[in-house]
Amino acid sequence: MTQQPLWTPSHEQIDSSRLTEFARFAEKRTGQKFDNYEALHEWSCSLDGAFWDAIWDFAGLVGHKGDRVLVDGDKMPGASYFPDARLNYAENLLRFRGEGDAIVFRCEDKQERRISRDELYAQVSRFQKAFVASGLQKGDRIAAMLPNMPETIIAMIAAASLGAVWSSCSPDFGPKGVIDRFGQTGPKIFLACDGYWYNGKRQDVAGKLSEIVPALGAEVTVIVPLLGNAKEVADSLDTAIDLESFLEGHEAGEVVFERLPFHHPLFIMFSSGTTGVPKCIVHSHGGVLMKLVSEHQLHVGMKPDDRVFYFTTCGWMMWNWLASALASGVTLLLFDGSPFAPDHTVLFDYVADEKATLFGTSAKFIDAVRNTGYRPIEHHDFPALRMIGSTGSPLAPENFDFVYSGIKKDVHLASMSGGTDLMGCFVAGIPWQPVYKGEIQGKSLGMAVEVWDDDGKPMSEGKGELMCVRPFPSMPVGFWNDKDGSRYHDAYFARFDNVWCHGDFAEWTERGGMIIHGRSDATLNPGGVRIGTAEIYNPVERMPEVEEALCIGQLWKDDTRVILFVRLAEGVTLNDKLEAEIRQLIKVNASPRHVPAKIIQVADIPRTKSGKITELAVRDVVHGREVKNREALANPEALDLFVDLEALRS
Repeated sequence: MTQQPLWTPSHEQIDSSRLTEFARFAEKRTGQKFDNYEALHEWSCSLDGAFWDAIWDFAGLVGHKGDRVLVDGDKMPGASYFPDARLNYAENLLRFRGEGDAIVFRCEDKQERRISRDELYAQVSRFQKAFVASGLQKGDRIAAMLPNMPETIIAMIAAASLGAVWSSCSPDFGPKGVIDRFGQTGPKIFLACDGYWYNGKRQDVAGKLSEIVPALGAEVTVIVPLLGNAKEVADSLDTAIDLESFLEGHEAGEVVFERLPFHHPLFIMFSSGTTGVPKCIVHSHGGVLMKLVSEHQLHVGMKPDDRVFYFTTCGWMMWNWLASALASGVTLLLFDGSPFAPDHTVLFDYVADEKATLFGTSAKFIDAVRNTGYRPIEHHDFPALRMIGSTGSPLAPENFDFVYSGIKKDVHLASMSGGTDLMGCFVAGIPWQPVYKGEIQGKSLGMAVEVWDDDGKPMSEGKGELMCVRPFPSMPVGFWNDKDGSRYHDAYFARFDNVWCHGDFAEWTERGGMIIHGRSDATLNPGGVRIGTAEIYNPVERMPEVEEALCIGQLWKDDTRVILFVRLAEGVTLNDKLEAEIRQLIKVNASPRHVPAKIIQVADIPRTKSGKITELAVRDVVHGREVKNREALANPEALDLFVDLEALRS
């Protein structure tokens, strides 16, 4: 039976979309007709870079564009976009002024603040002056261990205005995790909070700062208040000053913007894996701005005065994604703290109260809400909410159903997939097209995405490697401290020459949508057949008895056998009956090859701070290998549950 869409845009929604507005704009420039998404996408990937040239003009980006759009467009890496351009990311974020909200901030139940566009500009000016007085210059690094609060956005914009390079993480990182990241970049200025709220409790950070600050060796450490004791924390540290004292004497004025080359470094982002010291991925002013403006305006449909909420921390790329939306004139809705404190209504209360037009979150959050039995649709009205975004991991089919039955019926559910590596999405929501259960709608504009088999041949059906076969502006400038570019090359281009191999295990659907089956380095190979872990999680996690699952391949007798770990609902114990039900469900919904050789109950499953389960770390523990970057985990103690398990010895 043909699957019916969960949502279909109305003619009015299509006609009024930013995507349609852009298509008409592009038609006038090119003389071509873009009556369907396939035609528009094909043109957007042309090697002359005409799509990106049009994006600059359509979005009204501020700066000098130059005459050349794309040089060496046949090289990956090596392509150069807008080589004659001069621009500044911060100048584009601050180009909208006025009394309207630029930022709204809510911190669990503890505080709420509003900052107008004019106030944002004024505060950036004060930060910029203080940074200059501290000696911060173009190319210097500035690192921040801060909550998702207004000062984090303000400091980042001020740093970018000077051409300094920004990195951030959330304050729940342990000392080693912070030092492993920022210690590689040599920051001149380090920003940290005096503490934060989580799950209704004050979380002090003074103890770990006493370890972090000396190790980083920044010339200045600035303590930003959230709990109200910034001066006390600063006084306890050498080279530290509280934010009020740091800004003292620096009155608001005009912000000076350093116009920079398109590829000048803006952000150093960090991989979140557990296989070694995090990679330092360098992204540029022009690349980030160009890529995210295209996503925000064409795929999400952002317009000035939209109110955009993405639940994220400053250690996840979605924070950078969210902050960049200021370039489209929207209001940022920031939230910091637990999404379930004081209860599971807190984020939905915020969405309703602030009339959010976009609510974005992780697939894991949607799943967690569904598992509580809470149905926001019965308690909230979301008349302004136009889109719900999901990313971080594949959104299970039953959670597509839950969004429409349990949150809002008439909403564009945009499941997205990309990553820190490209500061954006390879595949995303498409406002012109229907939403089908379990599928990402299609390729992002400007991204020449394909699925390849092991021999490097494109596949129209079946599972394979997610590839991008043409360059795009937000390809990293490179990796920090990778002078010959070898680490950058090996990360994406070593397996197949001159194309980007992303490391996702993916499949096209008959409608041109995509299903992500998990990371390709975590795929299972029993009997030499590649199996995506998401194919096992989807049916298993629909069972009310199962809260969460994690699957690995264990090397066994010259082959690989599938091992499934399950965290069960409170009061449930794994027995023969439940095991048989799990096996049957996997067999029917996937295939006999997917059925695990062993099913083992565990009390917890390790995950990164952005909520992704960590199959590779568990696989290393099971095989007796060291996990080198435990600090990347939100709950590293969970790894101990997988050490030397008796059930895996036979």
